Amino acid sequence: MAASMVEQGEDAFRKLFKFYKRRNPPPDFSDVIDFSKKAGNELVYAAELKHGSVSEEAAFRAGLQPVKEWRAFGLHGYPGFLFISNPFLPGSQHYWVKQCLKTYTQKPNVCNLDMHMSPAETENIWEKSVGSFRKKGQREPRTLLEKLRWVTLGYHYNWDTKTYSPDHYTPFPEDLHSLSHKVAAACGFPGFKAEAGILNYYRSDSSLGIHVDESELDHTRPLLSFSFGQTAVFLLGGTKRQDPPTAMFMRSGDIMVMSGSSRLLYHAVPCIVPAPAGHPLPSCLEQHVDKDELNDGIIQTVCEKDWEVCSTYLQTSRINMTVRQVLGPGQSFPVTHSQTVTVKEQSRSGYEEETQMAKKRKSETGYDLDS
Repeated sequence: MAASMVEQGEDAFRKLFKFYKRRNPPPDFSDVIDFSKKAGNELVYAAELKHGSVSEEAAFRAGLQPVKEWRAFGLHGYPGFLFISNPFLPGSQHYWVKQCLKTYTQKPNVCNLDMHMSPAETENIWEKSVGSFRKKGQREPRTLLEKLRWVTLGYHYNWDTKTYSPDHYTPFPEDLHSLSHKVAAACGFPGFKAEAGILNYYRSDSSLGIHVDESELDHTRPLLSFSFGQTAVFLLGGTKRQDPPTAMFMRSGDIMVMSGSSRLLYHAVPCIVPAPAGHPLPSCLEQHVDKDELNDGIIQTVCEKDWEVCSTYLQTSRINMTVRQVLGPGQSFPVTHSQTVTVKEQSRSGYEEETQMAKKRKSETGYDLDS
């Protein structure tokens, strides 16, 4: 049914976006590519990775299986696009989920809550939220974690001007840089520098509108996307809005790499797929790290109390980390007049733009901010 909607016509991407976003009646997912299943799809082919680029020890230290064990795929018609089906070691996703909820939300990183709250109020988002998550029985009003929609790292993306600036930079997390560097090397991009990150926090009724990631100054470097939590439908289109997109599932632990001619393609996330009855968390998140197997790597065990909060959050949510290299070798930011904007001004402008776009276009652009 979905395929017949996108053969031709004005803004074929928008039509399919609305199809998968609708709730009543729910969409038919039969045309969505599922890389976790062995059944083939004529668009999908097995992709070759650089097995010798990352040692088994280095992969293990980042919580990854040996590269030779990764299941990687490409899509015919999308050169430069790679899909890696959950290469994480059992239990290691816990660490990255905890980082996204507890560590990366801390100042000086920027989040959407900064636009209408003071720095003191948005400091220690985790600590201000965990009490409600840990309470049994009746839930209290939404916590700050549940109101979180995005966090920026490194070069902080300006949602108003859609640019990066040297005036808005905080040190990029070393652990996430290490993970990204290894994934990029395995995909044929040695020397990748993780300089900017956008973390997206999706509730069960959230979506991410149709867009192209083109603000980075060097488009020869790949864009890495890591997914944790509930499954989402990802739409990958072409260079024009009229190009019909391909739908695929993004499951917990999956990684997408957009490079080459696929680096500047339209893409979107129209919906989060409801969890199967009786299985609130993906099975891969039920696994735990064996403490005895940790060997001074970047992956550390997550205590039971912290994981209780994380797992409760993920029962109705999805987290996505996108990592980018902003500058190419020898590149620098163009000199412009008066680019200095405070963190709060940046956050406010970004949130106001998202709100205005959501009101004007609703499902077509930005987050569904009422989620």
